Amino acid sequence: MILRSAIVSMRLARDKRDGRCYRPEMPHWESLMASKKFDHRPGIAPLALHEEPVRAEWIDYNGHMNLAYYVLVFDHGTDALLAQVGLDDAHREATGGSVFVVEAHLTYENEVHEGQRLAVTTQVLGVDEKRLRLFHRMIEVDAGILAATNEVMILHVDLNTRRTAPWPEAARRALTALAEAHATLEAPPQAGRGIAMPAKRA
Repeated sequence: MILRSAIVSMRLARDKRDGRCYRPEMPHWESLMASKKFDHRPGIAPLALHEEPVRAEWIDYNGHMNLAYYVLVFDHGTDALLAQVGLDDAHREATGGSVFVVEAHLTYENEVHEGQRLAVTTQVLGVDEKRLRLFHRMIEVDAGILAATNEVMILHVDLNTRRTAPWPEAARRALTALAEAHATLEAPPQAGRGIAMPAKRA
């Protein structure tokens, strides 16, 4: 999908000679995130590449955004990252290369309502020859609160064979550079979490 409006004027620079990806500028609300005790160290920020408002048709019978649309907004955030490293519509049409999400986990932290602005930040937790592990945070922009988190495992796939395939070299270098930079950030507490129902203490 097409990259939508970003919350800051930022870009992921790539050197034309080797495709290497460098650290983007931190978003202007970085200090706000830090003050809210997000899992983040100064210096290198998760990427802030996507923003969109909560639409009227996303509101359910409880008067807040339905859980299905959290997935949609996070998916737009994934598309934004992929576009930044060259895995966009043009790449897919030219090569038949695309991505499949094979595992996902969400946590819902706060309600959001019609008209509120949502920003998605993305932290690259890992990448190898064919796989990519991402962690997204959804921020309600005006209040600066964490609305939800999303962890996904993504595979690069050849649509002609419907089987996994290696990342294109330039994209692999860019994703690897991001993973190395983001390795300096603390691991999000929600990452790797499964659903459990521990017994209550008496």
